[in-house]
Amino acid sequence: MENKENTPKTTGFALLLGSFLMFATMVLHPAGGSFEHLLKATKFIVISHALAIASVPLSIFGFWGLLKRFTNYQNLSMAAFIFMVIGQFAGLIAATINGLTLPFFINQYKDATPETLETIKIVLRYGSSLNHAFDYILIGSICVATFIWSVLIVKTKELPVWLGYLGILFNVVFVILLLSNFNLLDLFGFRIFIFSLVIWILGVGIFQVKFKNNLN
Repeated sequence: MENKENTPKTTGFALLLGSFLMFATMVLHPAGGSFEHLLKATKFIVISHALAIASVPLSIFGFWGLLKRFTNYQNLSMAAFIFMVIGQFAGLIAATINGLTLPFFINQYKDATPETLETIKIVLRYGSSLNHAFDYILIGSICVATFIWSVLIVKTKELPVWLGYLGILFNVVFVILLLSNFNLLDLFGFRIFIFSLVIWILGVGIFQVKFKNNLN
């Protein structure tokens, strides 16, 4: 049988490990560039995105523990969890396209002619556009999820209130950035988003480990 008392602790550790993998992904993620640059960076591309893919099941399991914490607001917490899962799966698809499909594809054309390279560049631009679409889904879904949970933290005090206010601030800042046409999809902008998210997740993970609650 499930040990309900250990659920916050085990899911909290999952969040901590998942956030570490997200951080490592952004640190190792190489910058984009020419076809030749991408060929040289394929190993780093694969490694960094493999870490991102590994973080997805850990994060989903970890946030399942956060879902269970808010027993008096299960509908709202479930909505947040659904948005988080959508965001995580969008990230999974984006990481697969950019981190696995792209290297496998370009490695087949190491000795391509200039004419072939022009065609490949069109395919790469399409892949980049597809990847950006999933990035927007990831950012939007995760922002909605963290906002709902942050409001619940402030309202219920199940976790430290400052953590809820931090999550709300996190969302306000990124809405302002999006409205001001700040590019969250280049490497610099996406790093800002992920590093900010990691800070919030680390706080949630730490206090999930420390704080017990009554689970259904």
